[in-house]
Amino acid sequence: METKVLVTADSTCDLPVELCERFGIAKIGLWVGFGEKMMQDDGSLSSRDVYDYYAKTGNLTKSAALSIQEYTDFFKRFTDEGYEVVHVNISAELSSTHQNAVLAAQSLPGVSVIDSRHLSSGQGLVAIKCATLAQEGKSAAEIKEIVDQYKHRVSTSFVLDTLQYMARGGRCSAMTAFGANLMKIKPTIIMPDGKLIVGKKYRGKLANCLKEYVSDTLTADREYELDRIFITHSGVDDPQILEDMKAQILSLVPFREVHITQAGITVSTHCGPNTVGILFVTK
Repeated sequence: METKVLVTADSTCDLPVELCERFGIAKIGLWVGFGEKMMQDDGSLSSRDVYDYYAKTGNLTKSAALSIQEYTDFFKRFTDEGYEVVHVNISAELSSTHQNAVLAAQSLPGVSVIDSRHLSSGQGLVAIKCATLAQEGKSAAEIKEIVDQYKHRVSTSFVLDTLQYMARGGRCSAMTAFGANLMKIKPTIIMPDGKLIVGKKYRGKLANCLKEYVSDTLTADREYELDRIFITHSGVDDPQILEDMKAQILSLVPFREVHITQAGITVSTHCGPNTVGILFVTK
């Protein structure tokens, strides 16, 4: 009897419900602390709740990894039903979730854990690839072998409108954030080998910066997998910016699907409002 393969992923993959249903991906929510109150990143709260909490209290929400036991309980639901499980984590450089998921998998039969080396929809693209291979009848071992190469062709980057949240979370200095905001500098964050690195810095209004960013990122010297591209944001003040980005993207590269999606509360906790990225796969 052929073993069924189910793909699961951390909520940090930021895949909307309709894509999870389409590809058969089950998500598990990381935890976000609103002061002493821990809330699961399961879609019941949005990035707006994160920003409202900060505005009211002056304190940032804080993300927390899932425990080994939480992963064990989650995986066991599916292995008890006869599934092999392929789980896709946020980059191990950013969270202990991958280590905890690996330890949980060691106590269960048929669970493979993949470090996506990405976050948000970059991680989502890795999960979709896993799910597509599962639908083609590949085993968990075959999926892991293929995707361990595929994930290095995923491009994850985004532009920060403010460094305030990064500074309060200890990922950059308060002085750096103050200077960047004063000079209207909007840095690009890129993810070579799973790490967050500052890329090109733009200056000026967000809409203009994003236009330059799309033009710089979708260069003519790259070949693209045309199945899909994500425009993922953490909540933007002007939604027309996203539609303009979509039109610009399609004028440069004929992607068959352009998904405009919003990050969940875990990712939004660290990047702040008006963060926007484009995420895709190269050949």
